[in-house]
Amino acid sequence: MTTPPFQTVVLSAGGTGGHLFPAQALAGELARRGREIVVMTDARFAHYATAFPQARILTVPSSPLNSIAAPFAILAGIAAAFVKLTLLKPAAVVGFGGYPSVPVMLAARLARLPTAIIEQNAVVGRANRLVMNQVRRIAAAFPIARFAPKDRTKIVLTGNPLRPEVTALWGAPYPSLQPDGPLRVLVFGGSQGARVFSETVPAAITQLGHDLKLRLSIVQQCRAEDIETVRAIYANAEIRAELKPFFADLPQRMAEAHLVIGRSGAGTVAELMAIGRPAILVPLPHAMDDHQTANAQILSRAGAGWLVSQPDLTPDSLARMLTEIFAHPADLADRAAAAHALATPAAAEKLADVVDSLMEAA
Repeated sequence: MTTPPFQTVVLSAGGTGGHLFPAQALAGELARRGREIVVMTDARFAHYATAFPQARILTVPSSPLNSIAAPFAILAGIAAAFVKLTLLKPAAVVGFGGYPSVPVMLAARLARLPTAIIEQNAVVGRANRLVMNQVRRIAAAFPIARFAPKDRTKIVLTGNPLRPEVTALWGAPYPSLQPDGPLRVLVFGGSQGARVFSETVPAAITQLGHDLKLRLSIVQQCRAEDIETVRAIYANAEIRAELKPFFADLPQRMAEAHLVIGRSGAGTVAELMAIGRPAILVPLPHAMDDHQTANAQILSRAGAGWLVSQPDLTPDSLARMLTEIFAHPADLADRAAAAHALATPAAAEKLADVVDSLMEAA
């Protein structure tokens, strides 16, 4: 593929990590290819500017799609984005989902600019559904299970672009499991997942057999208000545990773990695949269109993890599950390999190739 000359690419992303990290990865790859990057989003994103050191950050009005103000905010956002895009004259506009991307992508369509979106989940999100039939290419992290566009030929399976901290740990060797050695468990779930895990996981682990508890080493993300309660439970059970509201080195912690317990957002699933770790996945029950269940099914159906609905996650059921899992350590290593076998390498490069192809066709 020939390389287009120096050109501007606009990226539009929501303000969460699920949208931020893939956009960050693509921005880095496009910058390496000599592109000028402009990130166009809403005002919430301004504090993420440091994640895009080589990019200009422009804001446009937007609003959550289920809010009363959404139609007016989107119209205002389309108008503002249209003016900015007309002045920028970008070679391509790429959307990463989230409601801030909607006015930008619709404005790009009105301006007749080359456009693409990336869908990080197995189920197309609401924001991307609003624009998917208007854009020229759809880069998919996983095969699309629901809400595919009318024209499936414009779907390109690229995988989910990953932050550098994850790609550095690509296919990290699975930690050795010795008969009397430590069993390292990583528990995390973000702000919406940490509470249920803080209530359930410690209660389950205290029910495990004495010999198993002696071997456990827990790293767990907890809400600040839950930490002391969770710490006391582990301390009373004489279980080694490191608790924090946030782990800046989460990919490294994942690589060191024998087992992960977490949600099944697109980023988490992609990172489990990239590093190659088995996981008990508990989809967020109120996630839009239940997309986290579809994500988790990719791993569970491949024998790379276990899918447990939140209503079924009780201390008793989890204790039984952990006892069975750790009784067959060789199975954990097999599941780790199965997870990594699902990973799509060089996703950022593949997505950048999609952007280059848009430029060439323009």
